[in-house]
Amino acid sequence: MRTQIICVASLLLFGLFSGRASADQSAKHDTDVVCIDPGHPSEVNSGYTVQNGLTETHIDWLVALRLRQLLTRDGIKVVMTRSQERRLVTNRKRAEIANQAHAKLLIRLHCDASPGSGYALYYPDRKGKAQGVAGPSDRVILESKQAAELLHVGVSSSLQSKLKDCGIKGDSSTLIGSRQGALTGSIFSSVPVVTIEMVVLSNKSDARFIGARAGQEAMAEALAKGVHEFLDKRNLEPDR
Repeated sequence: MRTQIICVASLLLFGLFSGRASADQSAKHDTDVVCIDPGHPSEVNSGYTVQNGLTETHIDWLVALRLRQLLTRDGIKVVMTRSQERRLVTNRKRAEIANQAHAKLLIRLHCDASPGSGYALYYPDRKGKAQGVAGPSDRVILESKQAAELLHVGVSSSLQSKLKDCGIKGDSSTLIGSRQGALTGSIFSSVPVVTIEMVVLSNKSDARFIGARAGQEAMAEALAKGVHEFLDKRNLEPDR
């Protein structure tokens, strides 16, 4: 009987501290807003091309939904750039949604198609021009670089041995970025913006990883960890 009483008391104490920790975590992020942008369909690419049995649009959407759950659980307010998997939203509009929400971060989810493999994070490393508008600002460029570095810390520590780490790159190294100077979603963003190519979908091994529920969960958890790295650092800075 005494053992049973001790066990019950332990469970009650665990529940008390667990609930308190959860409440503290939510309070910690009560002013944080993150905008998740599931890439495609957009005016540039529908994302419906089937590669190794998968489409980029579908994978982006599945990981975005799980990432939203993880961040919301931790008290972070999440804004999505689209409400349906196949809803077309222009790249400019995606940035404007993040701007209007005063997001602390716009994280754009994509899957690559190339001869390589693995994940890579991109940030606007210079100003670009699209639709007669030049951007982003010097401040956004600096803060996006910092965001990419901190996101990479969380993502790389979580995905080590699961996927190849292709590091951090500038928007200008992408096909569209090389033409415009930056990706369209970056040009119109007034908040820190990072694009992650989660996998190379044309690579069979990468596709097998992200096509599995476990792989999608691992990616979402890695991204959530990266977002926390960024928010925790940003919230410690003065005048934030």
